[in-house]
Amino acid sequence: MKLVFATHNKNKFAEVKKLMPVCIDLVSLTDIGCTGEIPETGETLEENARIKANYVTENYTLPCFADDTGLLVDALHGAPGVFSARYAGEHKSSADNMDKLLSELKVHSNRNAMFATVIALNLNQEHHTFKGTVSGEIITEKKGTEGFGYDPVFRPFGFKKTFAELPIETKNRIGHRGKAIRKLLQFLEK
Repeated sequence: MKLVFATHNKNKFAEVKKLMPVCIDLVSLTDIGCTGEIPETGETLEENARIKANYVTENYTLPCFADDTGLLVDALHGAPGVFSARYAGEHKSSADNMDKLLSELKVHSNRNAMFATVIALNLNQEHHTFKGTVSGEIITEKKGTEGFGYDPVFRPFGFKKTFAELPIETKNRIGHRGKAIRKLLQFLEK
């Protein structure tokens, strides 16, 4: 089965592809010739995921899933949330986003946070959603070189290393996106 993952993010695509069984031919937006950015105008993660999946389905008539992920920090009342990718501005710089987050948390002792991923699947004229979360804390400095986004500052509860220090297999097993993808795969197996 050919399935489009509506992303241009090579790191995210590689992470998700590792979770896919061989019977699914996973392709990216670039692979189908969609080179532009799909505007994320929703007010929630679910709305943004649906917007991206619907765009592909309407313009390319292919089965598709899209995700939207947010980092929700307790001390910041759930920010950056739906604006996680562009927290420090529209240029979408992970380094700038982390710097802004660390700066804002300097005055807070509560550094608890949660990653949440919502996946929207469009398949056979039906729409489905799947969600995954992982709780942890924001550390005081960047650590690790793996992963992407906020991975160097997010340490999941029960671990001494950040997502950027953990092997991808561990991150996929315990992480928000991996949990959501496993729910998607369980649905596809039915």
